[in-house]
Amino acid sequence: MVDHRKLGRELGLFHSDPLAGAGLPIWLPAGAAARHAVEEYVRELERRAGYEHVYSPPLGRRELFERSGHLDYFAADMFPPMRMSGDDELMLRPALCPHHALVYAARGRSYRDLPLRIAEQGGQYRAERSGVLGGLSRVRAISLNDAHNFCALDQVREEVAEVLGLIRSAHAALGVRPAGLRLSLRGPGERYVGDDHMWERAEDLLRSALAGLDHTEAPGEAAFYGPKIDIQIRDDADREWTISTIQIDFDKPERFDLSYTDADGRPRRPVMVHRSLVGSMERLFAYLIEAHAGAFPAWYAPVQAVVLPVGPDQVEPARRLRRDWIEAGLRVDLAADGSLGARIRRCAQTRVPYLAVLGEREAAAGEVSLRLRGGRSLPPMPAPAARALISAVVAARSADLLPA
Repeated sequence: MVDHRKLGRELGLFHSDPLAGAGLPIWLPAGAAARHAVEEYVRELERRAGYEHVYSPPLGRRELFERSGHLDYFAADMFPPMRMSGDDELMLRPALCPHHALVYAARGRSYRDLPLRIAEQGGQYRAERSGVLGGLSRVRAISLNDAHNFCALDQVREEVAEVLGLIRSAHAALGVRPAGLRLSLRGPGERYVGDDHMWERAEDLLRSALAGLDHTEAPGEAAFYGPKIDIQIRDDADREWTISTIQIDFDKPERFDLSYTDADGRPRRPVMVHRSLVGSMERLFAYLIEAHAGAFPAWYAPVQAVVLPVGPDQVEPARRLRRDWIEAGLRVDLAADGSLGARIRRCAQTRVPYLAVLGEREAAAGEVSLRLRGGRSLPPMPAPAARALISAVVAARSADLLPA
């Protein structure tokens, strides 16, 4: 069984230090490089789908979370307020939706603006008990791929269907294999906002979007403000987690008095669709580390290639080769110390996709010998051709190490 906590330490992806605090992992350079590549991909996927990206602060005044309902319905999962003065308290946010409601409210909106898709890779914080924290799977500081789509009621079904398509695209590129779809509904013993009519309308919209798709229903798993579609995954220990989600919310637009001017000139209330394509970076990478056993696809591998000079005379040509490939946009290291065999073994342990071996003959001919992760070696080729091969695989976001 692969444990992302153990493998993450061995590969230098993240570090947990008691001095920083439980549930507050530190992303090391290798993990940060992989995460940055994934964030760039998701941001571009969203941009092409019509999303506008924002930045918002990870904390807000107490009144913001009173308005959003989080203090009434979610206070047990929030950190206590920080008193700045007698009547001014700040709180770490447990969700991004209150700030995105303020983005919507920043100016007047027309029906022509809808659907308005506001996205952010943002921080949120949950006061999780120390006993449930574990590696990257469950943390207190969460970096969430989040968005809130404001739309008219008759746009909701199509909006949810488009989000499901984006989720499928993102999962395919990353190598995520969903365990199933779940319709999360209200359940007994929990507190929820709104009335039965609001909930029934939201549930009907999600059911219509799921028509023809295999899914299960899970009473008691809804958010306090609305039902949701959860895309589930299983880790190597066969535990189930939610990774992606789509939620319909009639409550926040009411609480924040959000409106748009319809074609007839009258004000209308938008529907707020919460969605996350890949969930938090923490939980996503906990899954990806285990799913790939640390051998990430080349496009988000922390180091995509290592240049290996065979002898001292090839070190300077190897440095030039590395600089050239870095300038071409690749993540490349140079390993010159120790025997060639030892260096190859070290690279295998860190799951590097490509090794570029540079011997006397290759250096003289302007060539390089590529060795693929797993041990396969390619015949010597011109260095620009080797760079183009790797770049093509990265650009295609392929799971294979050779172009199709």
